[in-house]
Amino acid sequence: MNMTFERKLTIPKEVKEMYPLDAAGKALVEKRGEEIRRVFRGEDDRFVLVIGPCSADRDDSVLDYICRLRDVQEKVRNEILIIPRIYTNKPRTTGDGYKGMLHQPDPAARPDMFKGIVAIRELHMRAIAETGFLCADEMLYPENHRYLDDLLGYVAVGARSVEDQQHRLTASGIEIPVGMKNPTSGDLSVMMNSITAAQHRHTFIYRGWEVHSEGNPLAHAILRGYINKHGQSLPNYHYEDLTHLAALYAESGLQNPGVIVDTNHANSGKNPFEQPRIAREVLSSRKYNPDVRRLVKGFMIESYIEDGAQKIGGGVYGRSITDACLGWEKTERLIFDVAETV
Repeated sequence: MNMTFERKLTIPKEVKEMYPLDAAGKALVEKRGEEIRRVFRGEDDRFVLVIGPCSADRDDSVLDYICRLRDVQEKVRNEILIIPRIYTNKPRTTGDGYKGMLHQPDPAARPDMFKGIVAIRELHMRAIAETGFLCADEMLYPENHRYLDDLLGYVAVGARSVEDQQHRLTASGIEIPVGMKNPTSGDLSVMMNSITAAQHRHTFIYRGWEVHSEGNPLAHAILRGYINKHGQSLPNYHYEDLTHLAALYAESGLQNPGVIVDTNHANSGKNPFEQPRIAREVLSSRKYNPDVRRLVKGFMIESYIEDGAQKIGGGVYGRSITDACLGWEKTERLIFDVAETV
């Protein structure tokens, strides 16, 4: 094999023993986790915002951003449930570019996977302790999920991973909401098949073990737009898209029908400043049709302290080093607008 095996990494159980969640943190995880589950079971009609930077690149600015969200959450607590994004591993379309804090705790340094594992666990633990939030992360590597499984409130499976068998089977054994994105091709049958697989029981190999999953009734859809055969971004958040998805759910027999609308990515053509407009349209669709209102549980929004994006080492505090994000002032205004409308 043309690979160098550098070292065997510490297993999740040992990392959790080295960096344990204290009793107060465990109690908060249970309380906040149940609040999130209630929304996806339809027992709480608050609107979910899975919101935050495209990628978590440094502790100080990410925690600064989440602390700002904490203040806003208190003002909109009756209408909105905020789940901050701490996305610590990033899929790359071509394999090039910054792959997230898991790979590089310091974006300017060489990859160090063990330091990365420790860094992402500590960041999620600090978010819980300092803000009371349970956060979201993307399950880029299913076998790594157990390093964080006691700390998360929400998991997303990306557009390039949603057809992968291991992602689907791992999602079936997770006890928190898992959002399955439509693939980059836009084929909703792939996404619906993924949700079906995640909601069923399975026996499979995971981290060298034969395991049995019970199925995850909170697996649901994420609409993120798609790319056509000419490489053009096309949206799938319009009224007709939402009613079509509602019909697919009605035919499927799946539990807890729900969708989170991703307001960036192909839905916005990666123009983050389109996100408020997209949110307004979806909220209008919810008002018009009660089926759409029940189906649309919330938004996924890419937002950070400063507008736009920069290259690694760009030097602007709180500006994304991956996809461009909506800055804080526009984000705060968007959250209040959503709270007034839902």
